[in-house]
Amino acid sequence: MREIAVITDTSCLIALTKTDTLKLLPELYHKIIATNDVCIEFGEPLPEWIEIRNVVNIKYQQLLELTLDKGESSAIALAMELEHVLLIIDDLKARKEAKRLGLQMTGTLGVLYAAKQKGLIPALKPYLEVLQSVNFRIAPHLIKELLVLSNEI
Repeated sequence: MREIAVITDTSCLIALTKTDTLKLLPELYHKIIATNDVCIEFGEPLPEWIEIRNVVNIKYQQLLELTLDKGESSAIALAMELEHVLLIIDDLKARKEAKRLGLQMTGTLGVLYAAKQKGLIPALKPYLEVLQSVNFRIAPHLIKELLVLSNEI
């Protein structure tokens, strides 16, 4: 059941690195893709299991860059070029644009929740606490909802 390919934005890679859960991506998804712009924003070498792809329609990416950052724009532009992908993106403005474009998406919290559901992590709460400690913004109602769904409260 790992047939889903994902395109990830920088924020997810950073958040998963800070929670020591980046290794969950290849356990959850068939193929993990990042753009060269995301690699540059990340600032460290990415694991070899992340495929790097460039956006073909640079003009479309540049149009998105009028309101979004370069990494988010490149991830959305690449998602528009490929079929059957899930976009992992956290920024609210970028998520609204992806939704407007009809892209399937999740975020870092969705990745961690999926890992909990598949038994890849024993509990969600410790990871949410780490994310909060590194200034990853999570609405209190969302934390509560995730913990209820995960049977942790």
